[in-house]
Amino acid sequence: MKLRIVSPGASVEIDEDVVSLHAEDASGGFGIRTGHADFLTVLDVGVVSWRDAAGHERHCAVRRGVLRVQGGDTVDIASQEAIVDDDLEKLESTVLAAFRQRDETERNARTETHRLELQMLREIMHYLQPAKSGRGGINR
Repeated sequence: MKLRIVSPGASVEIDEDVVSLHAEDASGGFGIRTGHADFLTVLDVGVVSWRDAAGHERHCAVRRGVLRVQGGDTVDIASQEAIVDDDLEKLESTVLAAFRQRDETERNARTETHRLELQMLREIMHYLQPAKSGRGGINR
């Protein structure tokens, strides 16, 4: 089965033949072998592991992405960030923690941006309201 992992943000490109693959999505962990039904899922932060024909196990930490199985013999993964390392413990302890921290930072930034947008809209609405007792608003 052909495995392709692409991550433009991290310049990672994997293109190898594999016997099996294990990944995790929001519903939990799952495995894929040759002949698997077509499948599409969203990956969050996690590790994708695979075994090649020689029995070597490899791993790739991914941060957000899409995994697609097509034709039972091709697995494509496109990820925002990906780091390949044969040391699973290092990936799980260091890299995934960093990925989760970046996700949290981005989530906080989006929340703050949303809060500022709402505040701006409230100010605009206040300004556009008809004047009451000579305070604020536009006189029409």
